Amino acid sequence: MTHFSTLGEGQELDSPDAKITVKIDAEHTGGAYELFEVDAPRGPTMPQHGTPWAKSYYVLHGRMGVLVDGEMFDMGPGSSITIPPNAMHTFTVHTPSVKFLAVSLTDAMGKFFRDINGSTAPEKVAAQHGITVA
Repeated sequence: MTHFSTLGEGQELDSPDAKITVKIDAEHTGGAYELFEVDAPRGPTMPQHGTPWAKSYYVLHGRMGVLVDGEMFDMGPGSSITIPPNAMHTFTVHTPSVKFLAVSLTDAMGKFFRDINGSTAPEKVAAQHGITVA
């Protein structure tokens, strides 16, 4: 299925540490992958955690440090990283904000973002999606 999205389009979801815009939903790819635009403010985000799905980040603007399995990666515009399933990871924003693309295989990440949107029990939602927190 062809799907076209322009600047400012896409479902907006709130997570505890960022605003997520769904740019390509799994329904547009037959469940193969999803694409999200993530806009996060300065500071630390959620604690180190592992997700059962693989994902990649590509930084559009701003700077962030991404910690994956104990190794720190300094990321700025044009940087990308792949995070394997279940790898313990987190990120910290070093500029006033960072905007990056997150690509995820299957529909699991989108289901998590939709469930965490406005949730008052993020730890419970994380556990329901098989996310482990350090």
